[in-house]
Amino acid sequence: MTDLPVIDPAQLRLSVAPMMDWTDSHCRVFHRLIAPHARLYSEMVHANAVIHGDRARLLAMDPVEHPVALQLGGSEPELLAQAARIGAETGFDEINLNCGCPSDRVQAGRFGACLMREPELVAESVAAMVAACATLDRHVPVTVKCRLGVDDDHDYDRFRAFIDRIADAGCAMFIVHARNAWLQGLSPKENREVPPLRYDWAYRLKRERPDLQIIVNGGIADADEATEHLQHTDGAMLGRAAYHDPYLLHRLDVAWFGGDLRSRAELLRALRPYVEAQLARGVFLKHITRHLLGLFAGERGGRAFRQILSEGAHKPGADWSLVEQAIAVTESFAHA
Repeated sequence: MTDLPVIDPAQLRLSVAPMMDWTDSHCRVFHRLIAPHARLYSEMVHANAVIHGDRARLLAMDPVEHPVALQLGGSEPELLAQAARIGAETGFDEINLNCGCPSDRVQAGRFGACLMREPELVAESVAAMVAACATLDRHVPVTVKCRLGVDDDHDYDRFRAFIDRIADAGCAMFIVHARNAWLQGLSPKENREVPPLRYDWAYRLKRERPDLQIIVNGGIADADEATEHLQHTDGAMLGRAAYHDPYLLHRLDVAWFGGDLRSRAELLRALRPYVEAQLARGVFLKHITRHLLGLFAGERGGRAFRQILSEGAHKPGADWSLVEQAIAVTESFAHA
């Protein structure tokens, strides 16, 4: 097993999953504001894109986001090592290799969940990434996000052997999306919902490999579920629940780390300086407010809040006054 330094355990208790088209820098700045102690993850970026693409856009990051990880896709060790080095030099605090995404695109490119069946290739990739980051003047860990298996792989020992092989290559932290990935017959959305969850595999892995840091992910829908996982693993990673109901993140952060519970309106108004700075740079309001739509989920006025932002943010000249208008509607419901 690896004897690499582990990540500060406090940083692993609560994290937000990497989500394509969602967890961009604007989203992460918002999540950092509402959950000061959460670990944040970028969208998955293919190693080729990091090396040859628009890095200013693909690796955009605001200093307030730390600790924040870059998730990479790919299956060529040399390219992954080069991309990992670039990400680390950009300032990301962790480089995470995606071994769990089941989409057609990743299957065509032989990466994502396909890698669950190629432990030697993953180990070679991780070792190359670790070596590429080792010469920096700070420790940037290389981690892996994986599933339990692929299709009809229902052998815990095979799953544990995969983990052991990657750990030997220099990975001390694993995010376990606790269900299989089906490469045929299920869409990516169905892959997040249909294969049964087996949290017990993640729990058992932590018991049997206590030196590894194990984060559980997949299907965590509320605060009680998330809190239960802390009894068995090093942390809980929330995905769509955190995005669609971001106030859940705030409640968990306060419950697990302390501090005062702030109102939704107060949290949102604290984002104003960032929003106005982005608008001054030419960013359209809609690119930021799309991540705010769920803030009043389940609250009176929540639908009106979403409607005002959805219909107004794309219009020319849309500015912070639209956000205030949306907040005012929720406050009118509260006082009705």
